[in-house]
Amino acid sequence: MTTAEHAATAARNVQPPPARASLGAGVVVIDDAGRVLLGLHRSRVWELPGGMVEPGESIEAAAVRELAEETTLVADAADVEVLGLILDSVTSARLTRMTAATAVRGFRGVPAVAEPDKIERWEWTAPDDLPEALFLPSAQVLRMWRPGLPIPDGPFHRYALGRLPD
Repeated sequence: MTTAEHAATAARNVQPPPARASLGAGVVVIDDAGRVLLGLHRSRVWELPGGMVEPGESIEAAAVRELAEETTLVADAADVEVLGLILDSVTSARLTRMTAATAVRGFRGVPAVAEPDKIERWEWTAPDDLPEALFLPSAQVLRMWRPGLPIPDGPFHRYALGRLPD
């Protein structure tokens, strides 16, 4: 590679095209009774804890951070399992939304509302007793966690993570 080609490549990596995608993590938190944690958003829709993955942050670290920021629950990144990736579109923003579906069993604390401007309350819910009014990305994360859940399909693309054979 010539010096000019190297400089062009470096410039392209530093100044990529404007972003048209966002990456978030949806966190299925499972208690000892097998229930999942759902928050009632101020818009009257139930959702999982989660949020945006910050630049340079791993999906596992984002899941742990968002869990603490939203619920005060503490978890370790090693206790987070990345289940897969879900893609959908936010047409009003001309954006491709990517949600990393994650699950965590190992956590410490009791859920508390840490962002009262967003979440009214947190509740443990049996997977067979999920509310109908679910935030669509949260519903798809739950469906990736438990494919047999009666959650309607939608305009989503789901990619389960697999392992290559040794």
